[in-house]
Amino acid sequence: MKKILIVGGGMGGTILANNLARRLRRELDKGDVKITMLSASDQHMYQPGLLYVAFGKAMPDELYRDQASLLEPGIEFHVDPVESFHLDNNQVATVSGKTYDYDYIAIATGSQAKPDNIPGLLEHGHHVYTEEAALKTWEALSSFEGGNVAIVTGVPHKCPMVPLEITFMMHDYFKDRGILDQVSFKYTYPIGRLHSLVNVGKWAEKEFDRLGIEYETLFNPKEVDGDSRQVHSEEGSTLDYDLLIAIPPHKGMDTIESNELGTSGWIPTDRATLNVEGHDNAFVLGDTTNLPISKAGSTAHYEAEVLGENIAAQVKHGRRVRDYDGKVFCFIEAGKDRATFASFNYTTPPDPQPPTETVHWFKLAYNQLYWNSVRGLL
Repeated sequence: MKKILIVGGGMGGTILANNLARRLRRELDKGDVKITMLSASDQHMYQPGLLYVAFGKAMPDELYRDQASLLEPGIEFHVDPVESFHLDNNQVATVSGKTYDYDYIAIATGSQAKPDNIPGLLEHGHHVYTEEAALKTWEALSSFEGGNVAIVTGVPHKCPMVPLEITFMMHDYFKDRGILDQVSFKYTYPIGRLHSLVNVGKWAEKEFDRLGIEYETLFNPKEVDGDSRQVHSEEGSTLDYDLLIAIPPHKGMDTIESNELGTSGWIPTDRATLNVEGHDNAFVLGDTTNLPISKAGSTAHYEAEVLGENIAAQVKHGRRVRDYDGKVFCFIEAGKDRATFASFNYTTPPDPQPPTETVHWFKLAYNQLYWNSVRGLL
């Protein structure tokens, strides 16, 4: 029997498990293959939905499903996080004290926001990367009566379009509340343009100029002084705020770092095969890789499809069949009723088009279709 172990029950791990179960259905039913998933939770959250929670457009309970209900029949599922990885021996040990052997392992443990890595940011900034934080952001936005809104971004971070999306959405939110003329925006970004992707940055600059949103580049937040309501940057500039919106820096999960699998929790990964470097039967996907591409749900989705095809082919025929080309697709909310998208890979940069109402409604529809997507049906 071939044993496939998937560590992590987020979007990437779930799509991969379902993809493999369908490709290896006959082998699963005959008992020739076993697929096991280990997760830290029995719940699966649609994380991009937290952005809408922050604006009162979604409630947290809409974002959750039972993880077991999302998995194909035959997948063995345990809420039992991995405590130690022994890749040279094809084993992991879990918090419960159990040991799991495998022939193939896929690690999809994700990432975590770390606002506490910037002094003062946790106490004085608002973000949308946890349910608690999104609810607090909703409270802050709904009670805001005007003043300086500062948007600061740490690196690396998950969901590359969030700094732009939350700025556009705040602009329309305050416009709807009739206080836009009492609000001044200051968008900052860590590098010398408005987004890491050149064409997205150029597109955003035109949109910001049209809306009167001020911006400052080469601004890496160093510390937040809550008493004076100021953010100081590594570059030496200072930003005043009455409302501080943050995209906190992220890191990988602690168990990856404690097992010395990768600095800051990012595992060195082959960009084409998605192998853990130095291990032919170990793979990484989603935020957990150290690949210099967007840490986005679509990245995990496309990587999972490639790995599903390759691992199934290795089980059946002893060889993989395709490479991951760096494909990513991101919607960009550009304010109320308008959105565009960025689609790109390792060799082809994005070329975002003017926002339209059609793309906006497609994005909202995808928020509901996600549950079919994570089952691997879309």
